[in-house]
Amino acid sequence: MSAHRDHVELRPEQVAIPPGHSWNRFPAIGAGCAVLGVVLCAILGMGNPKQFLFSWLVSFLYFLSLALGALFFVLIQYAAQGAWGVVLRRIGETIFATLPVMAVLFLPVVFGLGVLYEWAHPGAAEHDALLRWKSPYLNVPFFLIRAALFFGLWSAIALFYYRGSRGQDATGDASVSARLRKFAGPSIIVLALTTTLASVDWIMSLTPHWYSTMFGVYFFAGSFLGFIALLSLLAVRMRAAGLLDTVISTEHLHDVGKLLFGFTAFWAYIGFSQFFLVWYANLPEETIWYKPRIEGSWLPIALLLMVGHFIAPFFYLMGRSVKRNGSTLSVGAVWLLLMHYVDLYWQVMPTLHPEGFSPSVLDLAAFLAVGGCVIAAVSWLLRRQALVPLRDPRIAESLAFENA
Repeated sequence: MSAHRDHVELRPEQVAIPPGHSWNRFPAIGAGCAVLGVVLCAILGMGNPKQFLFSWLVSFLYFLSLALGALFFVLIQYAAQGAWGVVLRRIGETIFATLPVMAVLFLPVVFGLGVLYEWAHPGAAEHDALLRWKSPYLNVPFFLIRAALFFGLWSAIALFYYRGSRGQDATGDASVSARLRKFAGPSIIVLALTTTLASVDWIMSLTPHWYSTMFGVYFFAGSFLGFIALLSLLAVRMRAAGLLDTVISTEHLHDVGKLLFGFTAFWAYIGFSQFFLVWYANLPEETIWYKPRIEGSWLPIALLLMVGHFIAPFFYLMGRSVKRNGSTLSVGAVWLLLMHYVDLYWQVMPTLHPEGFSPSVLDLAAFLAVGGCVIAAVSWLLRRQALVPLRDPRIAESLAFENA
């Protein structure tokens, strides 16, 4: 099989969504979901603006984390000069190309700062010594400057790699890969720093008296795991739809499954380490974040994360056959995408509902609005390009990839 695939030369029509294919409907479906979600948010949000803003923040963070995970995946592929993931890279490139869209979807958070964040209330620092001490960092103008910087840097990196990869499809210039590889290392550093600060700003500062030096890594672990789950699902569905069935092999699914398995353990390791250090120290200024999240009706959610985000998928994905079978891999991927949303919900919503788990229709409305926009953008981009990097220097090696 390897010798045969080494000589395969892909034509653009082999790795494109053909006219009349069912996947051409996804931009319209995504746009329809977005419109429905926005209408529901507008109607229901007028009666409960605070709930709307928190629901929007959760959905925004969910889809943003998937895009950031995609960006990290592609940068790692270039930095490590790996060949196995070349045939999967365009999926990641298309997802992170939506980062400029995420900047627009951040606007409700900007306009709702005073509702979402205690430190943004007018005069909040006047009667609180800790907020006053943190005010040089936690203040509205600097918060907005940082947000603009984050989105500017993310979008610049994303567009640089997206345009470079797509341009190489047309020119076949091998120096493009060398240039993108050269900037991958510095870009990873920038991404790590900005993602850490963004998670501190947008999630951790919801409880401004609490701090954790591990929170940025915890957010990264969930983001990357969420993207790998999405990549697994899309790779399987594309094969089933006859789009990349001759390109993405069982060997590629196996490697994606190994990443899914590995980062399930990594997420649990970081989450437990953060909790254990807080529990062991037992300092009031550290336990205030965990206390409402492990009491009342939030406790079953915490236990669900322990079992559903780690124990169950860890043992489920351990077997080789599960990772090499599209159906079983899809089940694990869908489940982990659900758990990733639950994880972010558990991080954010106890700030609004410390008394207990209180789901709202606005949660679904915000998810439809944000998710619909992202689905429409991603599927629209997929229609306009080859689904794999056609003229990447390592494409033949990727097509011939086999697990040892």
